[in-house]
Amino acid sequence: MQNFWLVIYNVLFIPLLVTLLRIASIFNPKIARGIKDRKKLFENLIIDLTGLDRKKPMVWFHSSSLGEFEQAKPIIKKLRAERNVNIIITFFSPSGYRNSLNYPHADVISYLPLDTKFLAKRFIELVKPTLALFMRYDIWPNFCHAMKSKNIPMIIADATMQKNSSRLLPGLKSFHKNLYETFSQILTVSEEDLKNFRRFNLQGVRLATVGDTRFDRVYQKSIAARNLSLINEKIVEEKKVFIFGSSWEADEEVVLPAIMKLMKFDSSVMMIIAPHEPTELRLETLGNYFRNYQSVIRFSHLNNYSSERIILIDSIGILLSLYKYAHVAYVGGSFKQNVHNVIEPAVYGIPVLFGPKIQNSHEAVKLAQLGSGIVVPNKKKAYRALRKLFTDENHRLRLGDISRNYVESNLGASDKILSEIYKYC
Repeated sequence: MQNFWLVIYNVLFIPLLVTLLRIASIFNPKIARGIKDRKKLFENLIIDLTGLDRKKPMVWFHSSSLGEFEQAKPIIKKLRAERNVNIIITFFSPSGYRNSLNYPHADVISYLPLDTKFLAKRFIELVKPTLALFMRYDIWPNFCHAMKSKNIPMIIADATMQKNSSRLLPGLKSFHKNLYETFSQILTVSEEDLKNFRRFNLQGVRLATVGDTRFDRVYQKSIAARNLSLINEKIVEEKKVFIFGSSWEADEEVVLPAIMKLMKFDSSVMMIIAPHEPTELRLETLGNYFRNYQSVIRFSHLNNYSSERIILIDSIGILLSLYKYAHVAYVGGSFKQNVHNVIEPAVYGIPVLFGPKIQNSHEAVKLAQLGSGIVVPNKKKAYRALRKLFTDENHRLRLGDISRNYVESNLGASDKILSEIYKYC
C-alpha cells in the first residue's frame, strides 16, 4: 500500500502541483517570490552547512509559515540553551522564510525544497538530520518516506485533527495513515485531537497529548511586553480601555455601534482599535466613521495626543503588547471567517469577546465554555455584554481571573516536547 500511494502521489499530484504553482505565480507575487527564492536553495544550503561541527546532533524544525514558527520558538530557544546541537529551520512559505532570516537561535535557515523524490533525497543527504520535528500539519510524503528509509526519527508537534477532517474521509484516510506511520511520535494539542488520530489505527507510532506551545509563546511574549511602553501611561490613566483587535469590517458592523453607544454615556471608556489590514484606505474609512461620534488619533501621531478617546493603530506586530492596556478585548475574524488568536488578550487576565465563528479555535471555544469568552452574535448582545463588563467591576475581574487561570493552566507543552526530543539527541 505504501508503494501504491507514493506512485499515485509522484505520478499525479506532484506534476499537477508544479503546474498549478507556475500558473499561480503569474498572478500571485507571494508564490512567484517563493519560486524565485528557491532557485539557489541548494547552493545556499551547502554554504550555510559549511563550517558546522557535524559531530553535533542536527535537529531539523520545519514550519509551513510564520505562524507555525511562532509555536516552535519556545522549543528551539530552550533546546539551544540546554543542548549542544546544530539547529536547521525550514519554511514552505516566503513570509516565514523572509521574516525569520535573522532569528538568532538557528544555525541554518532555509526554504523546504519542492517535495519530489530527487529533491527530498538530496536535501536529507546534505543536512543529515538526527531528528526532524514538524510543526502542526505541514508534512510531505517524499521527505517523510525518505527519512523513514534512513531510520531518522520524526515528530509532529502541536498536532491537531478535527473529527470532521477531510483526512479521515475514505481514500484520503488510507493515504494519511500510510504517511503518519512514517513518524515516530505524534504529539497532539488536546485529548480530542488524540482521539481523532487514533481513528487511523496507526502502527508503531507513539501518540500523546502534550498541549499547545502557543500558550508558552504568548506567555513569554507577554512578559517582555509588560516592560514596553507603547502608550504613555497618562493617556490610559483612570480610563476603561476597550481594545478591538484584528478587526474586520464584518466585526466592526456589530461591535462599533455598541461601543460608540457605551462611550456616549460613559466618559471614562476609550477604545484602541487595530484593523486586521491597516491599509491607508481602511484607516481613512475608519477615521471618518469615528469623527461622527468621538475624537480619534492615529497611533503614529500619539506625540500630539490631546484627550482623544479613540486610538487607531496604523502599525503592525504590536497587538499582543497593546492588550496589556485593556480592561476588555474583542478579537476579530469570527464574523468573516475564523477568529484570530484569543490567547493574546487572555494572558493578561481580561474578558475576551468574539463573534460566532469560533470552531477553528479550541481556545475560543474553551473560553466561551468557561464564561470569560463571550460570543456576541449581534449589536444588541454586544452592547449588553460591554455595558455589563464596564459597569460591574467585580464581574469583569472575575471573568478576567478565569482567562488568566486558563492560560496559566495550559503552560508547559514546550517542556513536554523537549523531553521527547532529548530521547534522540
